[in-house]
Amino acid sequence: MPETPNGVVEAWLAQFDEALRSHDTDGALELFDDDSYWRDFVSFTWNLKTLEGKADIRRMLDATLDEVQPSNWTLAEDATGDAANAEAWVNFETAQARGHAHLRLRNGKCWTLLTTMQELKGFEEKKGVNREKGVAHEITKGRKSWLELKEEQEARLGYEDQPYTVIIGGGQGGIGLGARLRRLGVPTIIIEKNDRPGDSWRNRYKSLHLHDPVWYDHLPYIKFPDDWPVFAAKDKIGDWLENYTRIMELNYWSKTECTKARFDEASQEWVVEVVRDGEPVTLRPKQLVFALGVSGYPSVPTFDGAESFLGEQYHSSKHPGGGDWTGKKAVVIGSNNSAHDICADLWEHGADVTMVQRSSTHIARSESLMDLALGGLYSEKALANGVTTEKADLLFASLPYRILPEAQIPVYAEMAERDAEFYSQLEAAGFDLDFGVDGSGLFLKYLRRGSGYYIDVGASQLIIDGRVRLANGEVGKITGNAVVMANGTELEADAIIYATGYGSMNGWLADLVSPEVADAVGKCWGFGSDTPKDPGPWEGELRNMWKPTNVDNLWIHGGNLHQSRHYSNYLALQLKARMEGLPTPVFERQATHHTR
Repeated sequence: MPETPNGVVEAWLAQFDEALRSHDTDGALELFDDDSYWRDFVSFTWNLKTLEGKADIRRMLDATLDEVQPSNWTLAEDATGDAANAEAWVNFETAQARGHAHLRLRNGKCWTLLTTMQELKGFEEKKGVNREKGVAHEITKGRKSWLELKEEQEARLGYEDQPYTVIIGGGQGGIGLGARLRRLGVPTIIIEKNDRPGDSWRNRYKSLHLHDPVWYDHLPYIKFPDDWPVFAAKDKIGDWLENYTRIMELNYWSKTECTKARFDEASQEWVVEVVRDGEPVTLRPKQLVFALGVSGYPSVPTFDGAESFLGEQYHSSKHPGGGDWTGKKAVVIGSNNSAHDICADLWEHGADVTMVQRSSTHIARSESLMDLALGGLYSEKALANGVTTEKADLLFASLPYRILPEAQIPVYAEMAERDAEFYSQLEAAGFDLDFGVDGSGLFLKYLRRGSGYYIDVGASQLIIDGRVRLANGEVGKITGNAVVMANGTELEADAIIYATGYGSMNGWLADLVSPEVADAVGKCWGFGSDTPKDPGPWEGELRNMWKPTNVDNLWIHGGNLHQSRHYSNYLALQLKARMEGLPTPVFERQATHHTR
C-alpha cells in the first residue's frame, strides 16, 4: 500500500515526539534535513528565533528541553502534498503552553518547522465555552451595573491601581496589543498624544487610503465586515480604530503624552511620566512597550540654502492634502509611497508638480501585487479555499527570512513579465526602477529597509504621461525660489515637500528614556548582514521586534496592520507569562547593534 502524506507526517511526528520526550537530541536531529530551518515563536525559546541547520537546532534543544518538556505532537488536519514532500498543520504541548506548528518534509525529513505558542495553560482567554456570564443571576441590594464597575476600574487604574503594562503609542499597533492583553487579563494603559483613537490616520493627508488590501489588514478578534472596501480611506480606518477601542473595552488615555521614562532598579518597575489632558501623572508599570510604528522621528535632510527658501517647506508627515494649488509649483523630494501619493494629491488640486528621485525605487502595481504576491493567502479566493487570516499569517511566517527571497523572486519575475509594458513606459519617462538587490521585490525591501517602494494605485501613470515631472539625482542646494539639482538643473518651487522617510525607532528611546538605553537595545528593524550596506551579524528575525530586547522589561511593537495583528499575540503571551511569575528563560538574546 503506498504511503500517504498523513502516514508520512504521523510517522515523523511519532519519532520526533519520542526523541524530544527522551531528550534524544541526536535522534531528533536525524529527522531534519541537512538544509533545515526551525522558526520558533516563544514556545521553545521565549523569543522569536530562527535556527538554521542542525548545529543551531542542537544548541537550542540542549538548552531548552529540560524546561520546555514538549509532547503530544499530533496532526491538526489532513496533511497535503505527497509522500515525498508533505506539508502539515500540527498541534503540540509544552509544560506551560499549547502550541500550533507548521511542518514541511522533504523526502521524509524536515525542511522547515514553525512552532508557535498559542495559549498558556491555566491562563487561557475566557472565550467560547469559558466565556464569562456577564451577570450574576441573583438580586442583591446595592448591586452595581457593568457600566458602574467599568467606570470605577477606569478611574482607579493609573492612580490607586497601577497597570502591569504601559503601551506608549495608541495607533493600530498599540490598540491591537492592548486588545490581546485585555483578553488575557493584563492590566494595561495605552497612552496616545492625539485627541481620539484613530487620529494617527485621520491627521494624515486627505487622499490617503490603505495600499494593502482588506484581507491583509484585519485587527485581532474582530474582522472588517465583508462589504468593507478593498482599500479603505484613512478616516474610515480611524473610525474603525476608535470604535474598536470601545468595543474591546481598552484603557485608552488619549490627549496624553509621555515626557520621560526610567527604570527603578529597587522596585523593578518603570517610572513613566505622562501629561494627561494637561495634568501630570506618574505611572509605575512593570513592563513598558513602545508601539510607535516602524520608524522614529521624521527625517529631513539638510540642504545648503534651505533657510533662504521663501515658500513653504515641510516633511510629508505634515502634508494636509487638498486645498487649491492652482498655479503653484511644488517639488516633492523622494519617490516612496508617500511621495507618489502626495504628488498625485498636489496634481489633482492644480499644482505643477516635480518629483525628485534620489535613488532607485521598486514599483508594484496594486492589481498584480494582490494577485501574484498576496492572492494565495489574503483574498476572497484564499478564504474560499479555507485559508483564514490566522492560517495565512502562519503560512507566511513558516518561511524563514533566510529562504524567503528565493520564494519571492519568481513572484516578482512574473510581475515584471506581466507588467513589462508598464515598466517600459516608466523607464522611458526616466524613472529609475529596481526589484530589490536580489530581485525579491517589495516585502523584502520593507523588511530590510522599511522604504524604497511604491504600491501603484495610479500615480505612476502621472509620471508616464509627464503630468508629474521627474528629476533624478541628488539635490545640490536650495535657493529662495528653487531646488537646484547637483547637475545644475533648477526646479522652480513655491513649496518643497520632503518625502524623505523617518529615522530609527531608537530615536524615541534615546529621548524618552536615555541614549544609553537606546544603545543597549540596539538597532530596530532589519535582519542583518545578508543585505548589502547593512553590516552586523545575521539575526534571522527582525531586530528587537516583538521579543525580549537587551533591556529587561522594555519591548518594541510595530509594523503594518498584518504584522501588528499577528505578532501582538506572541508579545502578549510573553507579557502575561511574566505577570503570572512563570519561568521565561530567553534563549539567545540578539546581538547589540549600536546604530541609531
